[in-house]
Amino acid sequence: MTKEVVALTPKMPDTRSLLAGLFAGGPELGLATDQDGAVIRLCTRTGRPLVSVEAPLLVHTPGEAERLLGPEVSAPTPPYWWTETRATTAAPEAEQLAGSVCGRLTTLLGGTVWPHGAATTCTVSVPDIPQPESEEQDTLAALSVDILTESTAVVLSERPVLALTTWLSDVLRTTAAANRALHLVTPAHTRLTLPLRQALAGAPNRWVVQDPEGGYYDGLSGARLVWRDGTFSADGGTVAEAFTQRSAPTQERQLTVSFRTVHAPDADLTLGLGLEAAWRHLTGAPPAGWGTAEPVNLPWSPRQLTDLARDRSPAPTHLLAVGDPARPALATLRVSRTTAGIAQEITLTLGYKSTEDVPLDALEPLATTLVEEHELATMLTTLRAARADLTLPPCLEAPPIPVSFTLGARDVRTTGLDHTRRPPMAVRPRLLGPQSRPALYYPLGDGTDAQAWTALQRLTTHLKAGKAA
Repeated sequence: MTKEVVALTPKMPDTRSLLAGLFAGGPELGLATDQDGAVIRLCTRTGRPLVSVEAPLLVHTPGEAERLLGPEVSAPTPPYWWTETRATTAAPEAEQLAGSVCGRLTTLLGGTVWPHGAATTCTVSVPDIPQPESEEQDTLAALSVDILTESTAVVLSERPVLALTTWLSDVLRTTAAANRALHLVTPAHTRLTLPLRQALAGAPNRWVVQDPEGGYYDGLSGARLVWRDGTFSADGGTVAEAFTQRSAPTQERQLTVSFRTVHAPDADLTLGLGLEAAWRHLTGAPPAGWGTAEPVNLPWSPRQLTDLARDRSPAPTHLLAVGDPARPALATLRVSRTTAGIAQEITLTLGYKSTEDVPLDALEPLATTLVEEHELATMLTTLRAARADLTLPPCLEAPPIPVSFTLGARDVRTTGLDHTRRPPMAVRPRLLGPQSRPALYYPLGDGTDAQAWTALQRLTTHLKAGKAA
């Protein structure tokens, strides 16, 4: 099983400290780099990777270590350096080697090592290991994949919270390029972050959970799984009892705001401002940080976000944003070029404890702001009973229920104002924005009645028919 060890240090790992850490296996081990030097690998004399050491990440965002590693971690005060090491299953000594790399870093730089007790400063002796049979297997082994078959790459992890790290993003891209599925296998106590859950959505990738009673099941659907022909597949279409038995009613809530904006191409266009407006409207503050993976490490900056998207254009850019720990909030942002202009697809989710009120009355004013100032195309808001910390356990949870839908001015004009104002619903839509270019806000409920899905389906069918006509 792949083992991760993380060093959190108040000082930057410099050449001296990194060399001390990389000598954890003695002079017999070799070094290799890839991803333009972003990852250093400790290898056997035959070149087999043992431990991957990622480039240290400067984390400015408060609460990220606690969110991803657990509340008991003693992280330095931000900003601090996050150095992640990953031991492969090629040798049983690799895990101790990763612990020695991190232990040496914290001995020289201060800070702490996660998990607790993993740190050591001893020199680890590793025997030679045969080379992999093919160059492709060598590439996937270098990414710390535990099992490789013709159809599937399997990663085994015991982390309490599994996130969309830079490493997992690389694994997803590599396996997709090799036309393989990625199956993440975890124990039943592991939870996923929302960004990783979205990245795993859809076949052929899976979250495979070890059933405490034996066997495996899909952590998102509950379907029983069996290892057959080199992959995990459904076993008879039945649902594991553990998936339903571990489900428990909760008074905590998650409010999700999914919206799309479209701007005309402009050299002065700044991206992320619509997301910031929504964040301020619902929390009273802007996002705390942004990045391309977890941990989200950069302080919030729409200008820097825009520069990155322009550098990557015309390819789309996928980004993450996180809020202050006092108000759990996570967002994904996808920027792409379309025939209509620059599109931003945003999903913002906020968590509320049982003692907190969900600000449903703020949704219509938010829609108005996005319509008038940020070229809103569409917005759907939903509410569901789920963990306020925004993590996903491998058990049955209540589905989201629609609260409102907003249609932007451009689609109202295309579909026709008369048609869009007369949907087959009891509640009438409300006009937003200027009378010359109105948008429409459709209230669907308070997030407690599942019949709101029927109303939303009727509404979307009505709008599509008008647009087609």
